[in-house]
Amino acid sequence: MPTSSSAGRAAALAVAVSVLLAAGCSGDGGGGNDRDRAQDLASQELEWEACGPPSEEQGNGPAPSPLPGGAEWECSSMDVPLDYDDSGGDTVSLALIRARARDPDRRIGSLIFNFGGPGGSGVATLPGFAEDFETLRARYDLVSFDPRGVGDSAGVECLDDEQLQAYFAEDATPEDAAEEKEFVDGIEEFSDGCEERSGKELPYVGTVNAARDMDLMRQVLGDDKLYYFGISYGTELGGVYAHLYPRNVGRAVFDAAVDPTKNMEQGALGQARGFQLALDNFAQDCVNRGDDCLLPGATANEVVDGIIALLDRLREDPISGIGLRRLNETQAINGIAQTLYSKEFWPLLEQGLDEADAGSGALLLAFSDSLNGRNENGTYSNIQAANTAINCVDSSARYTLGQTKSKLPEFREASRVFGDTMGWALMSCSEWPVPGLAPTPDVSAPGAPPILVIGTTGDPATPYEGARAMAEALGDGVGVELTYEGEGHGAYNTGDTCVMRVVDAYLLEGAVPEDGAVCGGSL
Repeated sequence: MPTSSSAGRAAALAVAVSVLLAAGCSGDGGGGNDRDRAQDLASQELEWEACGPPSEEQGNGPAPSPLPGGAEWECSSMDVPLDYDDSGGDTVSLALIRARARDPDRRIGSLIFNFGGPGGSGVATLPGFAEDFETLRARYDLVSFDPRGVGDSAGVECLDDEQLQAYFAEDATPEDAAEEKEFVDGIEEFSDGCEERSGKELPYVGTVNAARDMDLMRQVLGDDKLYYFGISYGTELGGVYAHLYPRNVGRAVFDAAVDPTKNMEQGALGQARGFQLALDNFAQDCVNRGDDCLLPGATANEVVDGIIALLDRLREDPISGIGLRRLNETQAINGIAQTLYSKEFWPLLEQGLDEADAGSGALLLAFSDSLNGRNENGTYSNIQAANTAINCVDSSARYTLGQTKSKLPEFREASRVFGDTMGWALMSCSEWPVPGLAPTPDVSAPGAPPILVIGTTGDPATPYEGARAMAEALGDGVGVELTYEGEGHGAYNTGDTCVMRVVDAYLLEGAVPEDGAVCGGSL
């Protein structure tokens, strides 16, 4: 399922503080070898060349199409330390993509994007949004990258494709002791596979190191300040960067902001409520269309009741899907969740549910495959492996079977459809071989310039309340909140003219909006 983001709490926080302080002071002290290495890496020259197709780890697909006007995308790689505390240690190569600014005489710098996950390939994703960001390309080089552990940047590997197919089809909501054992065994097999295939990299794939990589990237790209556009988890990455390097922040947009004050359990509960809200809004929209709606039910609750009845049937009797693969309850829930990321997918969700009710699960299974990073040829990207690895390094939470089962009633109350699945997902780090950093990230950024934080009222994955929490956590005079009254995950790429006007004015001209400004209209 989608993710954001005790006695050991004090110790974990102490470790977190020491690590973050060390990260924030990198390059300011230490031995000559450390300084020499930092200078060598910061002065490395990148070799840019035409981009080829994304790799299987990045998600496959064709090479990026030329930009408006015929300009070509350029790709390169950049070396970063595997361990920033080991002056003579190994390096990791990060994959980068760039589109040069249209007006080099008025160029501000590089605008670095992270599209979230964690685990999404920026190299594969950025070209798909070329048209949306064309206005920003007037004065910025558009840049994105695969963070460490993702895609072609030493991507984490856990299971082979056949094992992943079986893993993603497993029952994610066990109901008896035998099913619980199978569920826990699956988590253990996945975690053991990650350690076996990527054990060397696992301790270093967290958000703090990704933020340090971005500051090195800023220097290598020749920018005095970091100009940044983070979406979803990308807002957490941006917040950690601002905490470590507040004086290096230029202009930064945090769209679909994560709530940095919530721990793993609180974040998962928020997502359960958020996805349920989005599904309820979808159901109400369907009811409002009267006879045009394909789903049974005279009210939104009745439509959702019908969806739950379908899921109950799929638990007992999976239906035909794609090829020889069948659609079960777990995959259907994942498919539904994937369609709620954008209102543009609502007609396809309606169609998929209608077809599944008639015995064909191909469309919902295709959306489930998309969520899990399945490529058309049956291989998988590493998005879910990277997602788990980064989340488990960032969070110190490790839930036992008993703890998880005790929390299920609260999750079921939060969401009739998604509660069970998201509650059981608390165990995703229970067998992880690497300790986590802290319960929550520190994004306080005193001394940073204003950062634009955007929340969408109907966002399922990063609920709206997180934007205010992020703005407040950044600090007085730093976090500036913009509300988009609408549906979907993220505001800028909905095409809302008000949101785009505010963001463009901020990034291109430095015009900071009034804190608490509102765009859009209610459902």
